[in-house]
Amino acid sequence: MTSFANLIPANVMQPLGWALVHFLWQGLAIAAIASVAMAVSRSARTRYALAVGALILMVAAPIGTFFLELRAQSEAAMAPNVPAVIVAGDEHATPLNVTTPNAARTAVTALNQKIGAANLSLPPGILLLLVEAWFAGVILFSLRYAGGMVLIERLRRNDAKPVSAMVLEKCKTLQRSLGLDRVIRYCECYRIDAPAVIGWFRPVVLLPAEILTGLTEEQLTAVIAHELAHIQRLDSFVNLFQVAAETLLFYHPAIWWVNKRIRAERENCCDDAAISVCGDALEYARALTLMAERRAAPSLAMALNRTPLEARVMRLLGIGDFRGGIRTAGFAASFLCLAGAVFAGNAFLNNAGTSLGPVDAGTLSRSASEKSAAVTEAKVRSLVSSMTHDAVHAALQTVMHSEWVAAVAQTQATASSNGANQEATSQGTSNATQSAKESYIDSIKAAGLPNLDVDDIVALKIQGVTADYVRTMIALKLKIDADTLVGMKVQGITPEYVNSIRAMGLQADADGLIALKVQGITPDYVREMRAAGLDGDADEFIAMKVQSITPEYLKAIRDMGWKPTADDAIALKVQGITPEYVREMRAGGLDGDMDEFIAMKVQGITPEYAKEMRDLGLKPSTDDLVAMRVQQVTPEYIRSIRATGLNPSGDELIGMKVQGVTPEYVKALQAAGLKDLDADGVIGAKVQGITPEFIEEARKHGFKDLDLEKLLALKRADVF
Repeated sequence: MTSFANLIPANVMQPLGWALVHFLWQGLAIAAIASVAMAVSRSARTRYALAVGALILMVAAPIGTFFLELRAQSEAAMAPNVPAVIVAGDEHATPLNVTTPNAARTAVTALNQKIGAANLSLPPGILLLLVEAWFAGVILFSLRYAGGMVLIERLRRNDAKPVSAMVLEKCKTLQRSLGLDRVIRYCECYRIDAPAVIGWFRPVVLLPAEILTGLTEEQLTAVIAHELAHIQRLDSFVNLFQVAAETLLFYHPAIWWVNKRIRAERENCCDDAAISVCGDALEYARALTLMAERRAAPSLAMALNRTPLEARVMRLLGIGDFRGGIRTAGFAASFLCLAGAVFAGNAFLNNAGTSLGPVDAGTLSRSASEKSAAVTEAKVRSLVSSMTHDAVHAALQTVMHSEWVAAVAQTQATASSNGANQEATSQGTSNATQSAKESYIDSIKAAGLPNLDVDDIVALKIQGVTADYVRTMIALKLKIDADTLVGMKVQGITPEYVNSIRAMGLQADADGLIALKVQGITPDYVREMRAAGLDGDADEFIAMKVQSITPEYLKAIRDMGWKPTADDAIALKVQGITPEYVREMRAGGLDGDMDEFIAMKVQGITPEYAKEMRDLGLKPSTDDLVAMRVQQVTPEYIRSIRATGLNPSGDELIGMKVQGVTPEYVKALQAAGLKDLDADGVIGAKVQGITPEFIEEARKHGFKDLDLEKLLALKRADVF
């Protein structure tokens, strides 16, 4: 059976294998440096950029190593034959180009070849197995992500439908506010539980049906803005690059760590964008909490609930430096990882490093001349001829890398010292932070709120609810929980406000106090309303304030001769009954009590309508006007009925309209021979179903001199 590695040309397999091996220490070093850089960065955007840059370097490192290996292999294959000089005390021959006029170049060639013989320590079979295992892993991860692509395509084609016009308009408004001029589809999908973005060139925002009804308008706005931020930032393309990196370099934990950081910081950046749109971090945090357990979104999609909830919520609400301990510990861990990567890289370069290719002779010649001008060709040749392979390797390091090795050793020592200090600092900071958090939670619980979850603590802390505030409100005999406390604090309810409201005789619980404060009800407002002749309980004062009932409005209504209760005043204001309206109606000859005026206003009876009816000779009461308006008896209808010769009263007009009597119907009856009709006769004929067709049918059967009574008798007898 053909192995995976057999598909790769022989001259490519070895450079590929060494590139994969060297990436073990390269990836660790890049991750360590990226971790330090991200730990000192406060901005989510900066951390995201650093993480993406680290991923690019990780992908570039094995590619660069591969080409260096390939070049070295090509140069080795093209090297000319040179006489061999046997190194004393060794069974291996080290060829030296004694004809080269440049002594340093000759010595370097000898060193390269001797080190090459010593360093190829991995058997070819092991390298082949490594490449085969890597190739198999790439195939498996490619199949995994291909399945994800199929799932996304199925969601887009089969399980998504357009959102409602109202939601679409909200989405378009947000898109314009973010400056997005791309064509974006907005769809509702029942197969997912959290919003997500799919597609690269034609993005689709998928919104679960649950959130369209389960979130407030502000929360929904923030959630949609979060998804649009993904599109604005081109996150789908970065995510595609991440998938490719995970597929090709799946075996290195640093790849998965960097990708996890990229996804976390990407969500933080989009959270910031959502907050800038909705402006309410607490509401957005609650929206995140509602969707915390919803995970039914494909991994290739930009979903809202990908990263840990608690960290995101605490970051959004700015509750302490919750990353402080992690950041400090990250310094020590990063330095240790960097030191480990240096050691590992040094070991690989020593034990397998010649696969990277011979050292450039020109470079070494320059370096050697800088290190010691006294080194001559004779000394180099003597050194090479008298040393073992390991000694030659050590000598080359002494010549080329002595300062570098010393610097590494110093860095490692400093890193170890700093790591210990950072670890101690990290522990102290972490303990202090944890102690502060526990002391706040314990103080709130001790004040009288024993059962609190994470969401409660977050909300209380961000609104500045202290233990003293909790104890004060409990002392005022208010039944409170975390939600009511947050609401009271948001509205600025103080003990002084509570006592002043109670001093006015208004008994309200915590929710009632919040409602009073939201509507701006002050003791002064209560006193002024009572001075205007109106009193009520807390709920009635809230309702009156909602309807903008002022002491001035109340006084004007009382000047109309009415003595409204709180409910009456609310009903009058809801219907828009003003003193001007009452005066105009009375000037038109209509008067009544509050209920009659409310009924007229509900039906849209205006002073103009009442005047037109009076101009037509009708003298309707308020009840008549209401009934006529309900039945849509208009001045035009009255004139058209009178044009047929009928002159009905107000009640008859209402009856005719109820039965659907039209001027055309009256004219048709008259044309059929019924001349002496009055309003009651027309109504009776309509009720009994006397039509011109029925009259014509009766005449065809020989009936003559038919009047309305005879027609009604024939209709009741049902003779034809």
